[in-house]
Amino acid sequence: MCAVRPSPRQLAWQQLDFYGFLHFGMNTMTDREWGTGHEDPTRFDPDRLDADQWMDSLASAGMSGVILTAKHHDGFCLWPSRLTSHTVASSPWRSGHGDLVAETAAAAERAGLRFGIYLSPWDRTEASYGSGRRYDDFYLGQLTELLTGYGEIFEVWLDGACGEGPDGRTQRYDWDRYYATVRALQPGAVIAVCGPDVRWCGNEAGHTRPDEWSVVPGGLRDAERVAARSQTADDADFARRVRSDADDLGSRAALARLDAAGRHDELVWYPSEVDTSIRPGWFHHPDQDDQVLDADILFGLHRSATGGNATLLLNVPPDRHGLIAAPDRTALAGLGDRLADQRRRTIRGLRRCSSGGFQPDPADGVPIWRPDPADPRPTVTIGLDGPRRGPCGPGGPGGSGGQRGQRVEAVVLRERIAEGQRIEHVVVNGIRGESRTVLGECGTVGNRRILAVPPTVVDAVEIAITASRTTPAISEAAVILAP
Repeated sequence: MCAVRPSPRQLAWQQLDFYGFLHFGMNTMTDREWGTGHEDPTRFDPDRLDADQWMDSLASAGMSGVILTAKHHDGFCLWPSRLTSHTVASSPWRSGHGDLVAETAAAAERAGLRFGIYLSPWDRTEASYGSGRRYDDFYLGQLTELLTGYGEIFEVWLDGACGEGPDGRTQRYDWDRYYATVRALQPGAVIAVCGPDVRWCGNEAGHTRPDEWSVVPGGLRDAERVAARSQTADDADFARRVRSDADDLGSRAALARLDAAGRHDELVWYPSEVDTSIRPGWFHHPDQDDQVLDADILFGLHRSATGGNATLLLNVPPDRHGLIAAPDRTALAGLGDRLADQRRRTIRGLRRCSSGGFQPDPADGVPIWRPDPADPRPTVTIGLDGPRRGPCGPGGPGGSGGQRGQRVEAVVLRERIAEGQRIEHVVVNGIRGESRTVLGECGTVGNRRILAVPPTVVDAVEIAITASRTTPAISEAAVILAP
């Protein structure tokens, strides 16, 4: 169990933390969520499209990458695919010479953002859908175009939607061929959702599990690619459903239940991605301009996901003109401000460990704490008993003059996940003078855990690892001060 570790591509992806989804295409023009296929390509004509404006909007929120819906279920391609005429080449946009995938990839590079693609396996326009291998060849041809013409791809997002094609035919996707193509053409890209590298969190509402394990039974890799469980219609209930029966995926108890049922299989590294939209829909609809999630809600989603051993994929759909709308830009900029403020309030203090100490790792120089294996209760104490300084110095706004101790609102803990995920339980105590108070506790940590605690003035915070699958390796222990 403790020997299960991420691949280099998974490890690099996990460090991205937060990136954007751009749902844009024919559905934007028709004001729909799911197109029916065969829409007239001349309807695609965004008159002010500016991919740099998209990237500026995402970067203002602190995102590190972007994934574009190169083709949704309706089959309309945002690049001039050589395999179909149902593309931007048949539209009036850019006089039929446009390539939105190229424009987006180039804008992402200029903004320093990683670039990924979404290519729906379901195509409601393509006549070969439902024919078996012939359609798979078509799909792989388009996948090859996207993976060879637009630079380095960090993530390939494979939707599991599997509906009917012509004459009611359905397609059994050849996932293994799809995976092999990605591996051959973009070996550094993770394959998400219906793929072996990144697991869907289980809903599209932005919810995370109380304890998110990256080490889970290998059978979960098949969960979303089974046609019987896929989404076959535009169903808002499906999009917002949280499957409570899957809340515990990797605890000892969950694995023991599988063993008892005779269903235990190999354990794999299969971390979670949280995907949700800044709006009720995934594509832009003008009547939802007053329903954009505000910066405070986005901040909560970000802390829950990236502070709960997952990444956050936030959809921000451009409007029919080809621009990120003003309400979305305002919310994203506000989120960026809140995240910057949180970084300013995150401090390590004076760290004292019950055994060992933070030492630079020979591999990369990152300070890592590895407690003595014989330490029965590995603990790191973060001292905060110096005077707190506000923006105007001691006693300024937000300060406390000579008062010792500081008010904390959260604790940050990271495992060195290159060595696996090990921690099972943590208790956080606040120390004030001679008194000690339990501020909170949590289970798993993984890539990062942000544990919110009641805002409390303390001289020190004690973080105790009370259960672990083997000796933990900690790359960060910090506190977030209250505003």
